[in-house]
Amino acid sequence: MRKLLSILFVVLLPCSLMSQVRTGNIWGSLFEKSDFAARRMQFMQKISDGIAVIRGATRAPGGFGFDQNNDFFYFTGVAIPDAVLIMDGTRRESLLFFTLTEKEAEGEGIPLELVRKPEEVTGIERILARDRFSSYLFYLSGLSMQPGVFYAKFWPEELGRVSGSGAEFNFLYGAEFNFLQKSMTLEPWDGRLTPELQFVKQLKEKFPQVTIKDCSSLIWNLRKIKSPSEIEAMRIAGQIAVKAHKAVMQSTRPEINERELAALFEYVCKKEGADLAYGIEMLSGKNHEYGRFNGGYDRVLKNGDFLILDGGADYCHYKVDFSTSFPANGKFTPRQKELYELAYAVRDICLRTYRPGITLADVGKKVEEFLIKRGIDLSDPAYLLLKNVAVRWGGYNHPVGMTVHDVMGSMSGPEEVLKPGFVFACDIMIPRPAEEMGIRLEDTVVITKDGCEVLAAGLPRTVEEIEAFMDKAGMIQILKKADRY
Repeated sequence: MRKLLSILFVVLLPCSLMSQVRTGNIWGSLFEKSDFAARRMQFMQKISDGIAVIRGATRAPGGFGFDQNNDFFYFTGVAIPDAVLIMDGTRRESLLFFTLTEKEAEGEGIPLELVRKPEEVTGIERILARDRFSSYLFYLSGLSMQPGVFYAKFWPEELGRVSGSGAEFNFLYGAEFNFLQKSMTLEPWDGRLTPELQFVKQLKEKFPQVTIKDCSSLIWNLRKIKSPSEIEAMRIAGQIAVKAHKAVMQSTRPEINERELAALFEYVCKKEGADLAYGIEMLSGKNHEYGRFNGGYDRVLKNGDFLILDGGADYCHYKVDFSTSFPANGKFTPRQKELYELAYAVRDICLRTYRPGITLADVGKKVEEFLIKRGIDLSDPAYLLLKNVAVRWGGYNHPVGMTVHDVMGSMSGPEEVLKPGFVFACDIMIPRPAEEMGIRLEDTVVITKDGCEVLAAGLPRTVEEIEAFMDKAGMIQILKKADRY
């Protein structure tokens, strides 16, 4: 038993990441109030003709923990329900409206110093009670030097694991908005506006003399390039997601239920101080035909099955997105190895080519040259995803950040010039549903000053690395052997 406990201590012990975030200030060692102040100032420089009203999230019913929406957190770092932020571009000052007692803060796990001395903690110039928000807007509109424009968000707020609500060239463009339009506004038996558009309607009715403009794209353009502190948060999320992928990979065996593996992935993320970045997707057997599947993890793995695991971690509001592909029995068949090594070679070309100053199309040309030399017929429908993503877009699939499919105000398509601080998913896919298999190698990549950084450092990626790693017992096997599972 002593030997078992020693093994489990090494396998299961957290890496003390939480100690990195609960020291120094309310954001830990990752963020300073100057980070948020700089973002607000950048934004206010873009709205010198008016003020922006950014509403925070409300408390969700049902006992779930409070989750601040991303745009509000981006500018404030404040996770208080029902708060409102005004950024006044005419005066270059910010105001935060909230009402929270110390008892309520303790119940929500909110640091008491945020309630006791909010100006000092947040760096926001003025803090007022939430019930003064409306009167303050009327006060502004009545000034002789009144702002000519009120800026507001027209698009739905992003909460938790939403995939992204409005990034241009994002294949989930407007997914949340479209969902709300279909289920509410365009539903014959409903007809309500989205909460954001209802707020815009109220502003127009109450302040007819003021122009109301959408500021969504202004915010998204700021969020497109990540700061060093944001990248560090994603780097920590990457370390945690790597641990979760490795735990699942090493515990995968024939006769294991997919549900157990999904639970193991979530357990490791939460044990290490993170949440899931999105719903875990797992493809095996017949489910390969769906391309994306998180419908209950309904299979017991068989010998010969090949898995795709798509899972990421969310750390301090920042996410990563990884996919791994591996055989259930830990040994590649010749066919599995053939397809895997083709995908790995394409991935390697992309990662070696990414650097500032080149375009995604430039990267795609390198991939195309390689595939032609390998004799790959890109007109073959079986290589459609490889052609569309790896060749046309140079491996780029979507930006990553505060959402897994992050927002950004504009993008020049495949001609986008890469810049330091741009973070995105390099996603190489070769599906073979007819063979009940497929390859997906997805990494979260940061463009640096002279190349790129892959946030999945330490994840077994080559065939040889995966087979050697899976040859060792995982958490599930250790616990079963000790009759503790």
